[in-house]
Amino acid sequence: MFALVEDNAFVKIINSSKGITIGDNQYPKTIFSLWSNAEREAIGIYEVVMDSTNQKDQAYYINTDVSYAYSSGTVTGSYGTATAKPLNDILWADDDDDRPSDVSVGDVKFKGLKSLEIEKIKQQAGGLLSSTDWHVVKATEVSDYNVPSDIATYRTNVRAKSNEMETQINACFDVDALKTLFTWVYDEDTNTSSRPLASFPEVI
Repeated sequence: MFALVEDNAFVKIINSSKGITIGDNQYPKTIFSLWSNAEREAIGIYEVVMDSTNQKDQAYYINTDVSYAYSSGTVTGSYGTATAKPLNDILWADDDDDRPSDVSVGDVKFKGLKSLEIEKIKQQAGGLLSSTDWHVVKATEVSDYNVPSDIATYRTNVRAKSNEMETQINACFDVDALKTLFTWVYDEDTNTSSRPLASFPEVI
């Protein structure tokens, strides 16, 4: 990424896929690939250095637009302070002027991160159970058929783990705590990865 600098101030980001006109001079796009940094800087074109210090995981945070500044011979692109996405559901309030007529006060306006993650957990649990659903259906339709004990235990364990994960998610007090639940950490001693959030049993 390149930027144009004039009078020691950032002017704009430059599209390096095409040529550029600076003052009365026209330059081909090859200056971005064939010229050295010193040659480009001599005409006011600087390669942008990104500072991602404030950039956070966009699954959990809303990052600001990048702002650019020139200082001491360097153009830096940086993010402002990221804003955490809502952890809990945002509900329609009585004073919401944009509340639709068919929506009641207290209904969910926007789902928070907890609800979104719990939805995913429920979907995963449903997917794991679906492959053995036929056992349950058969047991209700065939009088002399019973769900095998290992299948019944597996289905019970899937539901238990799903409930455990929901409890862990609901207990999170901020976005970072929720993110930590889902963060896998590699242990070199055991050569395994683990996360604080419970895991579903192995598929049988």
